[in-house]
Amino acid sequence: MTDHYFEDSFVKLHYYKFGTGSKQMLCFHGFGMHGKQFRVLEEKLGSTYTFWGFDLLFHKQTALKDNNLATIKNGIPKSKLAEVIRSFCNHEQINDFSVIGYSMGTHYATALVEEMPERINEYIVAAPSSLNPGVVVRFFGKNKLGNKMLEKLILNEKVTLGLINLFRRLRIIDNSVRAILFNEVSTPQLRFALYATFTSLKRFETDEEKLIRGLTTYQIKSIFIFGKRDRNYLPAIGNTFFKKYTPTEIIILDEDHDMINPNFATKLATLLA
Repeated sequence: MTDHYFEDSFVKLHYYKFGTGSKQMLCFHGFGMHGKQFRVLEEKLGSTYTFWGFDLLFHKQTALKDNNLATIKNGIPKSKLAEVIRSFCNHEQINDFSVIGYSMGTHYATALVEEMPERINEYIVAAPSSLNPGVVVRFFGKNKLGNKMLEKLILNEKVTLGLINLFRRLRIIDNSVRAILFNEVSTPQLRFALYATFTSLKRFETDEEKLIRGLTTYQIKSIFIFGKRDRNYLPAIGNTFFKKYTPTEIIILDEDHDMINPNFATKLATLLA
């Protein structure tokens, strides 16, 4: 595995490259993770795919060129993400590719299918919060009152920790997400990144009609993966969407939210063989 940067006027994008296959797969990790998260796929699929694992916006070594509060409050348009990915692909001489996203990363993978489906071969989403982000993401990201509350609360570590514990007691999040959030609020810089992450997602809400049109028009293979014990994104969140669109595969693993592991890699390898 090697690590690299791609830079344009909008972002300094950090990413990892692993695998040696002729097919290309762009990887979008979950909240609080990093571009190495999908390296678990290399053993089973590394001879078939070359993987490009990005540190997402406000995570690890990826940074916006204009990181001021006004820019973040405005949100990041899906079209801007697609513009960055087009430039990245030109830089790396990638013509067509697959996308895989986990949890928060499914918003990125989904946005690319909406904005540039003609270049995508396979669409793989695990714990697909893009189908239904849940009340926490919508309240703090999209609701004006909620976002203002988050902006104020995020400056106070004690209040932020208390809020996370309240969400756990109310069963809005599970223990795995609680642990991730606790790790992400230990410093003022991390709390600001948490605020920016929630806020930027407000413009990443899935346009189901556009997504379905992209998947069907370009006959993109689609795989939706759920964890049977994932209390954050239970398989039932897909019920309404799957009445409108029939995926290539719907997989339910015996996993909780933290599902990107060797079992996940083995199952996915059988689907992509």
